[in-house]
Parts: sequence; C-alpha cells; structure tokens
Amino acid sequence: MRFEHRLTPARLISRYKRFLFDAELESGEIITGSCPNTGSMAGLTTPGSKIWLQIHDNPKRKYTHSFELIEADGELVGINTSRPNHLAEEAILNGMIPSLVGYETLKREQKYGQNSRIDILLSDPDKGLAYVEVKNVHFCRERPMAEFPDSITSRGAKHLEELGDMVDAGHRAIMIYLIQRNDCDKLRICREFDPAYGIAFDRAMKRGVEACAIRCKISPEQIIPDARIGIDEEFVNNTA
Repeated sequence: MRFEHRLTPARLISRYKRFLFDAELESGEIITGSCPNTGSMAGLTTPGSKIWLQIHDNPKRKYTHSFELIEADGELVGINTSRPNHLAEEAILNGMIPSLVGYETLKREQKYGQNSRIDILLSDPDKGLAYVEVKNVHFCRERPMAEFPDSITSRGAKHLEELGDMVDAGHRAIMIYLIQRNDCDKLRICREFDPAYGIAFDRAMKRGVEACAIRCKISPEQIIPDARIGIDEEFVNNTA
C-alpha cells in the first residue's frame, strides 16, 4: 500500500486528547493535526520523536495534517489504525495466508454477531464462510517481540467471543494481528495489561478460532505486508 501523498517529516511536540497532536515542521512552523489512533500508543508518543505526516487537501477537514508514522528505537512504526484492514486484505489477496486463498468473494465491514461488523468476510460455494477480524499492533517493549493489546480492550474481548460463536455455527473464524513495524519476529498476548483479553483469547482458541500475525515493512513511501511471524501462545491455532 503506497501512501496517497508524499509524507512530510516533523518533530512531535505532544499527542493529547487521543485525537490530536502538536508538531514542529521542518520549516519551524508549529501545527496541530489529527491522530488516527484512539489507543494508548504506548511507547510511541515521546516528545521530540521524528514523525511523518499526511497532508490533506480536503477543505471539509478541520486539520490539514494527520499523524502516520513515528520513529521509535531507530525503526519506523505505523500508528494509523485505519490502515490494517486494507493491509490484511492485501496480504490475503497476495496469498500470504495460504488457507485463505481461493475464496470467491471478499467483502469488508459486514454485520454479524451482537451488533458488530466483521472486518473481512470471505465466502465461497465450496469453502463456506470465513470471518476475519483484524487487530492493529504496534506495541513493543523488548525487540523482537510485538505485543497486543497495549491497554484494556473490552471491545477486543467481545470480538473474540463473537468469532467463537461463528465457529460454533459451523464457519471459520480467523484473527489477524497486523503489525505495523518491521523489527519484530514474534507476537505475544500482553496479559498483564489486559488479563480479560488473555482469557478471551485462550477461550477463542479452544473453541477453534484461528490466529496469525503478519509483520509489515514500512517506509515513508509505503507500508506492505512483509512476512508471517509466530504467535507465542500455548493454545494458538496457527492453521490460518
């Protein structure tokens, strides 16, 4: 996935109110922009960090600049949570997940479960239905281990339960953890940050939900799904 426009480098001043950030452009101008990530962004909000911004020319937007990448520990990290679904779709269509190759149709944002929407729904007359939930991952305390989640996510636990319900109904259900950084070669569930999510993950795996993790290669020009990596969990179903 190539960025729509050339990214602009800047220095982060602060990220606040979840949706906003202040930064200094190379020209010295101080700007306020939108942050397309409502999570904690643990480890990715250090003042003075080099960041890359998308510039929008839509006059209806309140803020011209949006936060896209940050340099952390010498590595580029993608923070935009609107990217993973597109990247996961790209990985599926490129054959990176062999068991998901060959489905006749792929649809995004389809209603299912208890007032939820599945990120990707695959369907095929012979293969049946495959429900694919995508989670953005950018948290890393100690390389090369990526971790999810980086804060409490009751919504994430709910999604795991609903995926299990789809398995019980006779369908496939797959969790894709999309890692927007290229310095990790394994993923673990961060149970100390959210014990309830860890319990929900284990329950989902025991019910037959599948899981896989995909690492991305990132530059100021593009983000591309780069490789499958392992998931460091006892009960994980790596059949996807």
